[in-house]
Amino acid sequence: MKLPPYHWWRTVFFLIPTITIYTVVLGVLSVVTRPFDRQGHFAHRCAQWWGAAILRTTGVVVDREGATLPPVSASCIFVANHSSFYDIPVIFATLPHQLRLMAKATLGYVPFIGWHLRWTGHLLVDRRHPGASIFKRMQRLTTQGASLLVFPEGSRSRDGRVKKFKGGIFLLAIETGWPVVPLSIVGNRVVMPAERLMTCPARVRLVVHDPIVTSGLSRDDARALADRVRGVVASPPELGLSDRESPSNARESGRGMEKAEGRSPSDRH
Repeated sequence: MKLPPYHWWRTVFFLIPTITIYTVVLGVLSVVTRPFDRQGHFAHRCAQWWGAAILRTTGVVVDREGATLPPVSASCIFVANHSSFYDIPVIFATLPHQLRLMAKATLGYVPFIGWHLRWTGHLLVDRRHPGASIFKRMQRLTTQGASLLVFPEGSRSRDGRVKKFKGGIFLLAIETGWPVVPLSIVGNRVVMPAERLMTCPARVRLVVHDPIVTSGLSRDDARALADRVRGVVASPPELGLSDRESPSNARESGRGMEKAEGRSPSDRH
């Protein structure tokens, strides 16, 4: 019988117990300090420490590249591809912004991580009954100087290619007028893909793209906006689009979005 590789043993007997300790300690710390941290800033600092500790322990090095980030105090919606459990630690540990995650409501019942999400201002959404309260909760984030982090594929990609984006968050972006900042996470699937219980050290790239302005768009533009952002996120050659969609189709969606904004393709930077 062939024995599992070294990194399997390292994951099961070292990384999982160690990350569990990080999660319990920092999750509890973020929740018990909540009454004294009404803006959620210290809770987010705990999440940043959690992400950085996981990356260091695993041996993951992140190189941030691309466009200049928006000001930390300006609320925006960060949209990223999702192919690994490590996507959240990579973003939380790398971006200086106050981030609030939009996730499905059932995550709120997961011990420690769920408690942190539920009690420290993150947006947990029941997809069957999203309700108008999400819009009001996003408006409150503006008063906290916070931004939203969303993985609009809905679940992790198994082949690393970017799946179709769900349109709801882009409708909210248009209604709030928040700019959308596309992020491409490249190389994270090597660390821990969706179908494997084993982590490996790796060098990961976090590519920041130029913000996409949503002011002046209507609700009817939400689908075109989703397709345009998806095309940008999938633009690094290591990613690409799934569902047999070609980059040319994504570019066509982008052109449609530019037309909706009253711009020509030649206006692109």
